[in-house]
Formats: sequence, C-alpha cells, structure tokens
Amino acid sequence: MASSRSKNRFRDGCFDLLHPGHIELLRSARALGDALVVAINSDSSVHRLKGPTRPILSQEERAQILSALEMVSCVCAFDEDTPLQTILKIRPDILVKGADGGSTTSLAVRKWKAGAGRVATIPLVAGKSTTDIIERISKS
Repeated sequence: MASSRSKNRFRDGCFDLLHPGHIELLRSARALGDALVVAINSDSSVHRLKGPTRPILSQEERAQILSALEMVSCVCAFDEDTPLQTILKIRPDILVKGADGGSTTSLAVRKWKAGAGRVATIPLVAGKSTTDIIERISKS
C-alpha cells in the first residue's frame, strides 16, 4: 500500500546566474516527490566559497528568480558554508545532489545518510555552469 505522506526534496546551492543546468537539476529533483525546497547560500557564504567577485546576483535576486520557477515549492537561505543545519531543521525525505558531489556539502550528505535520510544523485548537464558563463562573458 502506498504511503499517503508527501515526499519533500531538498536541494542547496549558490544558484548565481541561473542556467539550463540548474533548470534540469531542479526539474529532476521535483520529479522525485511532491515538494522541492531550495536552500541558497547567503551572499556572505557565496563570497567565502566562490571568491571576492561573487555572487553576481544578490541573495534576494537569486531567491526571487528561483521562487518564480514552477518546480520550486519554497526557497530559503543559509549563511554557513554547508547546509547541514538547514537540512536538520527541514528534515527532507530526499537530499538531492548533483553528480559532482559538491565538496562543500559532503559532510551534510554523510550526516543525512547516517540518519537514514535518502540521498539522490542527479547527473549534471555537461558544459553548463555559472563559471562557464562568467568565462564566456569575460572573453567577449
């Protein structure tokens, strides 16, 4: 008998300059259940992780863009370098990661798995990244 409990998924990231790779990842994540919570790194967190020229778009702008996507149910922000505390508060059924694993969230993934949470890995779209976009703009 199928469970009537809704399944929620969780995906974190900077989402600085939304691109087709992000869209495919979010679509795939949403297909895994009923609701998709997207947690974005705060501006200060992005700055620490990506360097002094990032983020390109502010936390508020990134949240507004993501909130407009039909596959996204909710957007929140976290200031730490990993989303572990946010994951523990939200307690999603499925933690969605890109196939690259993401070194900044590996601790969160290990901790979530240890607590019997499910982790789903979604293949990345080759050649689609914010870094690639910034490099293309710099060259033009």
